[in-house]
Amino acid sequence: MRRHPVLQMFVIGAVASVVITALALVIDWFPPAASTAADDIDTLYDVVILCSIPIFVLVMTIAIYSVVKFRARPGHEGDGAPLHGNTALEVLWVSIPFVIVAALAAYGLVVLADIEAKKPDAVPIEVTAQQFTWTFRYPQAGGAMSTELVLPRGRQAELRIRTRDVIHSFWVPAMRMKQDAVPGLTTHLRITATRPGSYALVCAELCGVGHTTMRQQVRVVEPERFQAWLRTLRRGHAVAARNSVTSQLLGEKPRSAAPNG
Repeated sequence: MRRHPVLQMFVIGAVASVVITALALVIDWFPPAASTAADDIDTLYDVVILCSIPIFVLVMTIAIYSVVKFRARPGHEGDGAPLHGNTALEVLWVSIPFVIVAALAAYGLVVLADIEAKKPDAVPIEVTAQQFTWTFRYPQAGGAMSTELVLPRGRQAELRIRTRDVIHSFWVPAMRMKQDAVPGLTTHLRITATRPGSYALVCAELCGVGHTTMRQQVRVVEPERFQAWLRTLRRGHAVAARNSVTSQLLGEKPRSAAPNG
């Protein structure tokens, strides 16, 4: 008994969808999660995979099957039989993707709102991007500067991001957080780190010939160590300020002293 083409396409598409979806979910696309937002973003990514791969595979299965099965045979130059569209099928074909996209958008907005929610005890940190480095200013350390971003574990940090030249993009892959630094604007990014350790900070926007070298470290420490580090940074900043005043009075070139570790 000959199988109906629709049944053949359905079987092929279903098998391919299961295999490809399983492979996509097994692969570790991201580094180990290091922020509270990472788990929510990873779950959202998995949901998008579950929704998008079956649709993609179904469309490609129909397209490839139709090209192979109904291709013009050698010597056959006639037109195919005239067909009229199926209105009910077309409405269904448009409605299903619309519902899926709307549901994903709503889910994404929920995740985004949770990520952007500000906590009252957030640590303010001012981030400045320039070709080809990042600098960080800590208001809680008297405005001291550092070339290392240090975050306390379990406490939200509010990053206020600016740029001195072109567009850059602040990205910490392990924390799944990325925000552009736009000339003339101050953008905001809120991160709550969860795992002590060092993580890569990279610029994700092509910003010039040295773009690939714009890489630094984010260090996550326990809250007690973070407070101790702030005190050390504050003392170094105070020493640098005194040196600057003294040098100005003596007519010497100011010296700077701001610890990074």
